[in-house]
Amino acid sequence: METRHAAIEIEVETSYLADQSDPAAARYVFAYTITIRNTGQVPATLLTRRWVITDANGKVREVAGDGVVGEQPRIAPGAAHRYSSGAVIETPVGVMQGSYGMVTEDGIAFPASIPAFRLAVPGILH
Repeated sequence: METRHAAIEIEVETSYLADQSDPAAARYVFAYTITIRNTGQVPATLLTRRWVITDANGKVREVAGDGVVGEQPRIAPGAAHRYSSGAVIETPVGVMQGSYGMVTEDGIAFPASIPAFRLAVPGILH
């Protein structure tokens, strides 16, 4: 018997929002756009998210909750869900990583890992 499975790929694009940032007040604002692609064989629904955000001072903040930007998208095989959000950190460089709590239509829960990605003011890193 062949087992149908779920598989999720995640891509991240980031940008620095200079107009919303205030370096003198240690406020650096970043936007990120995430594409969640279902490369598996069964539909999967994103139920929860968990982020770990670390700034260059080593300050760690965890954010967890239901869905993403108020949605719990169902992603069909071969389809993708794209959304944008943001993060504010106290240094010009930081790192985000985390996971989504997913569930297949037949009730099998699984995590989808979000690989670490860098938040950086342009030109700050060589």
